[in-house]
Amino acid sequence: MQTSIATVSISGMLDAKLTAIANAGYAGAEVFENDLLSSHLSAREVGALMADLGLACTMFQPFRDLEGLPEPQRARAFDRLERKFDVMGDLGTDLLLVCSSCSPLASDDRARMMADLHEAATRAAARGLRISYEALAWGRHVNDHREAWGLVRDIDHPALGLVLDSFHSLARRIPSSSIGDIRPDKLFIVQVADAPLMDMDHLGWSRHFRCMPGQGELPLDDWADAIRRIGYQGYWSLEIFNDRFRAGSASGVAVDGYRSLRLLESGITRPALPPSPLPPRIAPRGVEFIEFAANPDEAGQLGAMLRPLGFCPTARHRSKAVTRWTQGAISIIINGEDEGLAHSFDMVHGASVCAIGLTVDAVEPVLERADTLHVARYSQAVAPDEWPIPSLRGVGGSLIYLVDRTTSAAMWAHEFPLPGEPAGPARLTAIDHIAQTMQPEEFLSWLLFYIALFDVTKTAQVDIADPMGLVQSQAIETRDHAVRITLNGSLANQSLSSRFIQAYFGAGVHHVAFACDDVFTVADSAIAAGIERLEIPRNYYDDIEARWGLDPALVERMAARDILYDRDGDAEYFQFYTRAFARRVFFEVVERRGYQGYGAVNAPIRLAAQARHKPAPEHLL
Repeated sequence: MQTSIATVSISGMLDAKLTAIANAGYAGAEVFENDLLSSHLSAREVGALMADLGLACTMFQPFRDLEGLPEPQRARAFDRLERKFDVMGDLGTDLLLVCSSCSPLASDDRARMMADLHEAATRAAARGLRISYEALAWGRHVNDHREAWGLVRDIDHPALGLVLDSFHSLARRIPSSSIGDIRPDKLFIVQVADAPLMDMDHLGWSRHFRCMPGQGELPLDDWADAIRRIGYQGYWSLEIFNDRFRAGSASGVAVDGYRSLRLLESGITRPALPPSPLPPRIAPRGVEFIEFAANPDEAGQLGAMLRPLGFCPTARHRSKAVTRWTQGAISIIINGEDEGLAHSFDMVHGASVCAIGLTVDAVEPVLERADTLHVARYSQAVAPDEWPIPSLRGVGGSLIYLVDRTTSAAMWAHEFPLPGEPAGPARLTAIDHIAQTMQPEEFLSWLLFYIALFDVTKTAQVDIADPMGLVQSQAIETRDHAVRITLNGSLANQSLSSRFIQAYFGAGVHHVAFACDDVFTVADSAIAAGIERLEIPRNYYDDIEARWGLDPALVERMAARDILYDRDGDAEYFQFYTRAFARRVFFEVVERRGYQGYGAVNAPIRLAAQARHKPAPEHLL
């Protein structure tokens, strides 16, 4: 795939944008006219900079309102076109994007439109240039790529071709099968954007809510497959209009865009057709462990919180101040080393999750795909007698360890040979899900990170009512639900999510949920052992009894243990929450009876209960 991105997609001045684009690994960039107009560099200097950076100028854009105009507007449009040809020569590009006209003066006379586009192509050809015609979704007379292709096909000028833009086609629900009628030699460039499905005008939707492939809900796989099937070999160029991206880091958004194009190349929701040469996405088999960084005092406090939940320190590391706490198949690592990443993590954030270990069938293909996506590997000194575990940089500077499923037992035996306490009864069965909180501008970035790297799906985004503002939440899951990660962010400065980020000094894991077969038994055991649980108001239980028609005896059992409840049809969900450890991370115990969600309806109740426990304004929970 030849990769490109329009400079309008990222923030900053033009020279900084181009540098970020080159550093992210793109082959080219479209220069957006407003970026050039506001730059201190001349068009010739921009062209020289792009050459120095190794970037092709894939297109200059946009040129608006050309075809179908009356005089004198028509003459002025062609004078303007000649000036843009001059700019293109300085930039070093031969391709100009011409949008279908939106002018109220434009005629719908097809012969006139064809004559104007033919003349524009003739003028371009005289300079060794080309014109690529695009049907805007809100174009006055041409708003469908089938209409645009009909004009380009019938004019049949060698310097006139077509732009296919995913947003303009898919927002209008134009069948991707229609792309099969387009000649590949007449498709000059492909522009790509995703978007959430929204019921609003096409112009407003396009200008504010476009996003990277995989971050939205448009059927991009069918669209991209149709383009590949006709034999298109040119640039795939991102054109993203999004307020968040324009306020974010140019380098970060550029890297996200590059990853999204690679994801599109290999297929977003299914493998691409024809198959991509990229390493395939692999689904993690499960969460092998969660690692906490903690100093000795914090390690004791964390252990005192894990014990009531049934965990025991069953093994110690062969040479480090690292303890493995287990319950059944669940492993929690507490790393109390006074050097290395965990120590640095603790110094910055306090006791917290510094790493997640994911089990995979094969490590090397995941690493190869990570390299393709420009996901950073992490390496640190490993002693000769230590088991090397490859890792990648994750949310908030934490790590994702990749554990080979076939050697995981040998890894544990080698790394933790020193016995601790005997294991207790296994009331918890697995890590149900891990919740990560991040800045709202990071939300789509980390969503893309997970779905591009691993074979996972995403749930619908939900807005959760925090007492101090809305929280945006979305989950990524393996198809067998062995790994579930929820992503959370809030624009409200006083929401608990935002205060977590402020107090934690960055994004990270704010809670871990454990699965069980009997939440009442787990809650009774934890309460008897002195767990500090989240207190749920009686009003909540009165409401769910009436709402669901629950047996009053069941409601009383839940109320006595502060257990929350949700239902989806006949499927049921029970939730039990601890108070927060060190006012950073808390634990949840869930019992699923056929239920596949996350109890979003209960999140406002949980958030309000946590807000009541906030001891002082400077603390989070």
